[in-house]
Amino acid sequence: MAGPTLVIEFAEPVSSAALSEFSALMRGISTHFEKRRDGYFDVNVPVERLGVEAAGLDAHEADGRRPFLVCLMGPGVGDESIFEAEHADEPEVEAVLGFKPTHTVNVSAGCNRGIDHVATALLTAAVLDVLGGVVKAELSEGQDAVAAGLLGVLGLTDEEYPMVLGTAEFLRAWVAQPGFRLVK
Repeated sequence: MAGPTLVIEFAEPVSSAALSEFSALMRGISTHFEKRRDGYFDVNVPVERLGVEAAGLDAHEADGRRPFLVCLMGPGVGDESIFEAEHADEPEVEAVLGFKPTHTVNVSAGCNRGIDHVATALLTAAVLDVLGGVVKAELSEGQDAVAAGLLGVLGLTDEEYPMVLGTAEFLRAWVAQPGFRLVK
């Protein structure tokens, strides 16, 4: 079962130096690391390396390793058609961001337990720390009021499916909120 996905938007292409740091982060944080191409990683990440205590995991999550696909997309780095399709109808996001995204990194969990939502947010925050950019997260009903008051929020969209745009600081603050859960 696929889990939640968060998207990081960039105003310009990721530099080769930043891409090297990104690769080093993925290799260093993972117990399983497969680089399918530059910027595309299949990894297993122990939640302890993200700052989550394994003591709180249930029997199904006993080893604390969570599977992820982490993928840089956009012109010149693969998955261009997916990138274009995902950005075709987002004028309000662009207005809030103040730029038209040139590239994205999608952080997608391979499972959908509560720990996967937390781990997805914290892994995305770690990627933001290395690459910069702005995270875009869809909000479920009622989450916009909570998200709006958190540190690191850069803006909210007022669409049928509202989104919050923010920093790594926002993601870490959001994870700490009671009842935290990403929209799948």
